[in-house]
Amino acid sequence: MRVGLLEDEPDHAAMTVRVLHEAGHSCHVHGRGDDFLRATLRDTFDVLILDWALPDQTGLQVLDALRQRQDRVPVLFLTSRDAEQDIVEALSHGADDYLVKPPRNGELLARLSALKRRADPQGDSPGLSVPPYEFDPAVHTVTVNGAAVELSLRQFQLAMLLFRNRGRLLSRAYLLEAVWGLNAAVQTRTLDMHVSQLRSALNLPAHGWRITSVYAHGYRLEPLG
Repeated sequence: MRVGLLEDEPDHAAMTVRVLHEAGHSCHVHGRGDDFLRATLRDTFDVLILDWALPDQTGLQVLDALRQRQDRVPVLFLTSRDAEQDIVEALSHGADDYLVKPPRNGELLARLSALKRRADPQGDSPGLSVPPYEFDPAVHTVTVNGAAVELSLRQFQLAMLLFRNRGRLLSRAYLLEAVWGLNAAVQTRTLDMHVSQLRSALNLPAHGWRITSVYAHGYRLEPLG
């Protein structure tokens, strides 16, 4: 899971980063709302964590900006404000969950995982069906109209990620991290090569799909027409 954290208190940020890293997730921290909003434009995250009080604006203002540009990434408020009216206000502005500092580590991880799962209802399904493509994660195979297509493990993982997120622009950093791992020393050219191979192996245009490259950002799988 790739998490974006908006937190201006170094101690709180370090604690959250440690909890997420120990659980195998990545966490990218910003201390100002304007920096955070710019980061969410150029990068992709599975879940966002927002503090309320910030040096330049409030977490609510950041949330409003995200929702106004139709960014539906799940948002968890993590703040010391514990009044019922604050919780109601955050949820009414479009937050998906709310926790009071300091959170219990297990609960924080469980809530983040639940948010990601709700955002991707197919995430826990045993397979993925986007006719004529059928993906079987158990054996890492994909068929097109019933005919098997030979893909490497990385190609299969990349294809699954793109098809699960069809229509969504995914940053290069997100794709590299999700497919090759948090600490893999992989060049972006490797990603470009795998995308090119997928276009050919899956014969995407013939079946109504294309992978679009967005300059200085990443890739998006979208239907033709």
